Amino acid sequence: MRMFLVVGIILLIWLVLAQSCMMMREPDDKAKKDFEQSGVALTTATIVVDGKHLHYALTGNDTLPTLFFVHGTPGSWDAFQKYLKDKDLLQRFRMVAIDRPGFGYSDYGTPEHLARQSQLISPLFTILNNKKPMYIAGHSLGGPMIVKLVADNPSTFSGMVIISGSIDPDEEKPEKWRPILYKTPLTYFVPGAMRPSNEELWFLKKDLVYLKDDFSKITCPVFFIHGMADTWVPPGNVEYGKKLLINASHIEVKLIPGANHFIPWTKFDDIKEVLLKLY
Repeated sequence: MRMFLVVGIILLIWLVLAQSCMMMREPDDKAKKDFEQSGVALTTATIVVDGKHLHYALTGNDTLPTLFFVHGTPGSWDAFQKYLKDKDLLQRFRMVAIDRPGFGYSDYGTPEHLARQSQLISPLFTILNNKKPMYIAGHSLGGPMIVKLVADNPSTFSGMVIISGSIDPDEEKPEKWRPILYKTPLTYFVPGAMRPSNEELWFLKKDLVYLKDDFSKITCPVFFIHGMADTWVPPGNVEYGKKLLINASHIEVKLIPGANHFIPWTKFDDIKEVLLKLY
């Protein structure tokens, strides 16, 4: 009886903590102070599209070309903090990192399919259009996300960078357990941003099938960066993308030996080198 009571108390505590921990987002005021200490001015803002909120962070000179960053799952714009602070990149670009719908401060907890996310994110490109070239980079699930965004916004982007992108539906594991988590009360035991992440990773199984027709709509240069030791998103995704990008003006691949899925953090210099090639 005592053991059941202890287990019950532990589950209750976890249920409470799961609602508030691992949200993977940083308050804007805290982020601005952090950037200020690095000598970089950070601007944050939220737009409303179809009654939904889209939050983003921006650094750099408004007269420069714009480089957008799109995070994976789970995550938020601050996955790219180091990039938004980098002096070399700031000389070349105005940089914008987005909280994808369902994460960060973009209606946190309510994930959307790739097509709907594109509808909600795309107006931001018009709002921030300064008549200079625009580029976009996405990591992990941010990879297929930017494929959809570039396809849905023809002639908007002058180049794109797919970083460890999960774009091949055949490389995705079935993971039929995911609906059990998000369609039952068990979802309340999933901590923080892992909850919307679990749901959108299930969405991704079909979303990638629908995405196949969008690759041929892309005409700008495409750069792939992938870790050769990535077991989460195998490098076979790169070959899949190359086969489908039949209208891309240029395709370049950088495979990093021994690197895993977390190259935005562990291989910053390699990624920065590619980003500087964009413009």
